[in-house]
Amino acid sequence: MIEASTFLRRALFADAVFSGVAALGFTFGTGAFATLFSLPEALLREAGLFLIAYTALVGWLAARASVPRALVLLVVIGNAAWTVGSIALLLSGAVSPNLAGMLMVVAQAIATGVFAELQYVGLRKSGSSVAA
Repeated sequence: MIEASTFLRRALFADAVFSGVAALGFTFGTGAFATLFSLPEALLREAGLFLIAYTALVGWLAARASVPRALVLLVVIGNAAWTVGSIALLLSGAVSPNLAGMLMVVAQAIATGVFAELQYVGLRKSGSSVAA
């Protein structure tokens, strides 16, 4: 366990808010977003359901004064992987989004990459280990 810096907690909180909004939209507005972005409903629904659990985890971490370093590092790595995976999805040809869909995927990939960077910086700014 480490003492979470204010910077880290704010970066985690911002990620939880962003992810929570996406989770609600993709889970409960699947059909509308699938039509708007020309993306498969199943992809959006599954992403939304995953993001519900992810939002809970990241929100929980953001609310803690001390956090497991390994868990925060896993969030950072997960965000970086989501960024790379999003771009890889577009380049793979596995989906055929319209322009709005491409812009949405790229925008959320950039945002997720920014969260990974901010959380990594916040992790480095965090205090020393504390007893659990």
